[in-house]
Amino acid sequence: MRIVVALGGNALLRRGESLSAQNQRRNLHTAAVALAPLAGEHELIITHGNGPQVGLLALQAAAYRSTEPFPLDILDAETEGMIGYLIEQELGNLLPSDRRCVTLLTQIEVNANDPAFQHPSKPIGPIYQEDDAQQLARQLGWSIAPDGEHFRRVVASPRPVSILELSIIELLVDQQVVVICTGGGGIPVVRRADGSLVGIEAVIDKDMASALLASELQADRLLMLSDVDAVYIDWGKPTARAIRHITAAEIGRYGFAPGSMAPKVKAACEFAEHTGGIAGIGALRDVAAILNGEAGTRIVRD
Repeated sequence: MRIVVALGGNALLRRGESLSAQNQRRNLHTAAVALAPLAGEHELIITHGNGPQVGLLALQAAAYRSTEPFPLDILDAETEGMIGYLIEQELGNLLPSDRRCVTLLTQIEVNANDPAFQHPSKPIGPIYQEDDAQQLARQLGWSIAPDGEHFRRVVASPRPVSILELSIIELLVDQQVVVICTGGGGIPVVRRADGSLVGIEAVIDKDMASALLASELQADRLLMLSDVDAVYIDWGKPTARAIRHITAAEIGRYGFAPGSMAPKVKAACEFAEHTGGIAGIGALRDVAAILNGEAGTRIVRD
């Protein structure tokens, strides 16, 4: 079976943890332990988030005033390599020597005229109190938006159009290599008028990029793993209940939190509708049960 696993931010950091390398490595070891059995039995492709990491690098770069800060596409590439390295090493330490892993920096083409560039919405970096967020916005020219009781920097999140390294990913998967790619939604690039490529200031939603990857690879399963055990109706209310099995059309009747569960549900629906494959959403610790339909939320084509 060909499986694309999208690791949520909790695979790298628990809520409230600092962005230390030690914390990220410890959490990714836990993720690797959960994923190693899948890697031994199936074709496995792993994607991951990078919001806190790319936000921290942007903040560090802004503090270094002797040169211009690196643009987001460069920071996307840096975090994709950094996080991929940790996943590759932790997972590789658990697999037999003949089961190879590789991290592939992945460029994803977006439309330069995507309306998302006029309406930044993707949160990155740490949370702030409103006064601190407003001050950073004035100093650094950031766009900011509420995130629960706090505020975060938001950037453009254009829709992914095509995965430029897709043929390389397919070649590696066919050779039974575990591929870690499309990290943080991939590196956003656009085509110039002459057909050449250039990076652009944005962060692509990792769930939408993962759905595109899974669709293009004709994966059998897309598993989006976080610290929530399923998709819930009336989340946070006494009437909350988990959705266990539902069609893409049926789940579209419900509303979910933007920037949290909504992108996962949308990505899951697109994958299921386009391929007929099965999408699962749930907790990392339940990955085997989600794969077997015994936990999490399973979304299928109508």
